[in-house]
Amino acid sequence: MLRWMFPLVLSLMLTGCFDHNWQTNDIADVMPALEFGLVDESGEAVRAGEFSGKPTLLFFGFTHCPDVCPTTLTRLSAAIKRLDEAQRDEVQVLFVSVDPARDTPDVMKRYTEAFGPQFIGLTGERARIDALTNRYRVTYEYGEKDARGNYNVSHSSSVFAFDSQGEARFMISDIDSMDAIVGDLSYLVENG
Repeated sequence: MLRWMFPLVLSLMLTGCFDHNWQTNDIADVMPALEFGLVDESGEAVRAGEFSGKPTLLFFGFTHCPDVCPTTLTRLSAAIKRLDEAQRDEVQVLFVSVDPARDTPDVMKRYTEAFGPQFIGLTGERARIDALTNRYRVTYEYGEKDARGNYNVSHSSSVFAFDSQGEARFMISDIDSMDAIVGDLSYLVENG
């Protein structure tokens, strides 16, 4: 009897680690684990597993974004700076471009450097980006090109948070307070 009870008790203990009331939006039961195959800022192919070991924030946007992206990434940078010094290095932010035609690895690197060392730009083939946005139910749409060939991309401002094993935990939205974001990030770093 003890042989089958030990795995059950261990399983309950491990799932209980995140029996937590997030101040932002709990997505643990509705979003899948982090999984992708993209290209990093160095032009190297990367998979989600290479980012395991640290809590990860995932945000979709593009470098020519006039408002949502810089605002969201600045908020995330400010939240990370409010963490304890030891916690700051334990968070990574993956900024995935939904505009791979303009957002080359080099462009992504220059853009993310402005927000801090925790920020990593990812890009790739449109089919791979679509697979990832579909996985997390994120939509985006290209606007009409102007006379100069410039265009906007409408997209979500949601940020998905994953624990160090890549399991979805919470989602940050525009209406979440800075205190709520910092509180949830701190808890995630300490417990996941």
